[in-house]
Amino acid sequence: MESEEREIAGRLEAATALLERTLGWLEERQGVLTGEVERISATVEQSRREAELAEKLVAAEKELAELKAAAAPTALNPLRRTVPAATSEMLAKHGIGDGPVDVRTLDAALSGLSLEQRIAVKTQLLRAGTIA
Repeated sequence: MESEEREIAGRLEAATALLERTLGWLEERQGVLTGEVERISATVEQSRREAELAEKLVAAEKELAELKAAAAPTALNPLRRTVPAATSEMLAKHGIGDGPVDVRTLDAALSGLSLEQRIAVKTQLLRAGTIA
């Protein structure tokens, strides 16, 4: 029985020594992990980054608004500014030249065409921005 008690006592001493080393290691880690200054500096860096992103967002929104304002007049008049040659010739035969076209004059000139052809001609003139 004494040998069993000695064995148990030896195991308890080894466990106690291991626990003491673990406790020492945990105390060291606790000292390292209580770095409140690091958390504060990280918060400051986060705030700076958020401020930079907010500034970029404001600049991008301003640029977008400027681009929309500049594009508004051209949205009504697409990039194509020419009328197909057949349409120009047909309009020239009726005395309608270059420049803005009055809708009444255009309707009179297109009276001999079918509905689909009148729609096609008016669409071409709208794209070219020549209908007043």
